[in-house]
Amino acid sequence: MACQIWRWGNESLHFLPEKALWRETDRVLMVADLHLGKAEVFQANGVPMPSDGDAGTLNPLLDLCHAWQPKRLILLGDLIHARLGLTEPLRAVLRALPALCGCEVVLIGGNHDRDSWLEGLPQQPSQSLGDLWLSHIPETPPDPDQLNVCGHLHPVASVQSRSDRLRLPCFAFDPKGPRLVIPAFGQLTGGHDCGERYQQWLVADDAIVPWLASFPNKRGRQTA
Repeated sequence: MACQIWRWGNESLHFLPEKALWRETDRVLMVADLHLGKAEVFQANGVPMPSDGDAGTLNPLLDLCHAWQPKRLILLGDLIHARLGLTEPLRAVLRALPALCGCEVVLIGGNHDRDSWLEGLPQQPSQSLGDLWLSHIPETPPDPDQLNVCGHLHPVASVQSRSDRLRLPCFAFDPKGPRLVIPAFGQLTGGHDCGERYQQWLVADDAIVPWLASFPNKRGRQTA
């Protein structure tokens, strides 16, 4: 599968078509917004939904870890959709997640994870990783030279022709942040149009496609 290599200062980042970010320096894999247990939350509120949504999210994650062999998997928040969806089978899977992924798993707590206790996966605060500031919601890094890498926004881009309109997940870069927002990884997540102020890379047909990439190069940044 074709990925896009993008550089920020000394950071070499890979945009993966599986909607994940790969940090080459120390073999770190990052995903955001899995929203596990979402179907069960909807069912509890009387909305009929199939119960296999978690498998459609977890199996691709395990395949991704098997393919890339990360030393660490960082979950950028909203691992679960709500405490109501934390069934015992899901709790068992989450306890086994490091063994299943074959690496250390770090959870940076998101707004949907709040007030939920996950055995073996304590929620950590936003934190530095090299030239990156990792968070769930968009934040201003403590170091102005750092790039904020976050989730939360579920970015999508609109692609139109005369007769069709598609909304595709995307990686989105805001040079004023500076901020890189990665797409939602979960199968049952929606998306929000990130707007023209963002430079966008579409996730389409197992490839990363630069889209509306018209911003001039900024200091410490280039695409390759």
